[in-house]
Amino acid sequence: MESTATDKCAACGKEGGDSLKACTACFMVKYCNRDCQILHRKQHKKECKKRAAELYDEKLFKEVEREECPICFLVLPRLDRTAFQICCGKRICDGCRYAIEESEGGKDLCSFCRTPYAISNEEEISRVKKLMEKGSGGAFDMFAGWYARGVMGIPQDWAKANELWLKAAELGSTLAYYNLGISYENGQGVEVDKKKAKHYYELSAMKGNEVARYNIGVEDFNAGKLERAYKHFIIAAKAGDEKSLEAVKKGFMKGLVTKEQYANVLRAYHDRQKEMKNDMRDAAERFRLATNII
Repeated sequence: MESTATDKCAACGKEGGDSLKACTACFMVKYCNRDCQILHRKQHKKECKKRAAELYDEKLFKEVEREECPICFLVLPRLDRTAFQICCGKRICDGCRYAIEESEGGKDLCSFCRTPYAISNEEEISRVKKLMEKGSGGAFDMFAGWYARGVMGIPQDWAKANELWLKAAELGSTLAYYNLGISYENGQGVEVDKKKAKHYYELSAMKGNEVARYNIGVEDFNAGKLERAYKHFIIAAKAGDEKSLEAVKKGFMKGLVTKEQYANVLRAYHDRQKEMKNDMRDAAERFRLATNII
């Protein structure tokens, strides 16, 4: 972010040009050094805190586009309708995965790189570890999930799971911050901390996770922060989240959302649904329902 600070030290008034360092919280003032920053802290604290909160909200309420499936190039659906491929590290939609599984000779191949699926837990773990060595956030997220559930021959260890989720999040995993939020909300491997839970949900929402954003909206609504709650519901609904759309509808019926806002959200929701649909995704959904796969 570009600094809005002047070229004079806010504490001593010395002109320093490029040698001055902007306050990293608000970017409104600059200092010669840390001593000047400490000297000015009491005077600057209130204004800094206010501006920092404004900057944070700008990021929090920014609409973020979700990534596309690398095969069909449509926006990926909700995360439980996608699959992380441990051979190539790609996340693909269930439609593209279903398409190759239904094709002749493709049932046991990765939809993206055509690598045969792992045939044992040991081979699957080995592949995920190789991706972790390459810095794949999705691989760290998957390994964390194994520790959380105690599967693949790995003992259940929530503390280890949270450690890996944090690393996954730092490497770009949208889902990892959300999982950390759940851990802090429910006390899984950590002490229950609602404030930290919300913080991690917010970080996930900033990366485009509409489920995390819905959770924040619910918490703000319950806390009486209605304006913030409906901001979250509106963004999430426009991104295709059904629960958020229902929340916006209820807000409209109660007079908390305007007719124009509701109409715009409804239009955006249906447009997003169209963007995420194709024949193979519909076929995968029919197969899931027919076989009782959640």
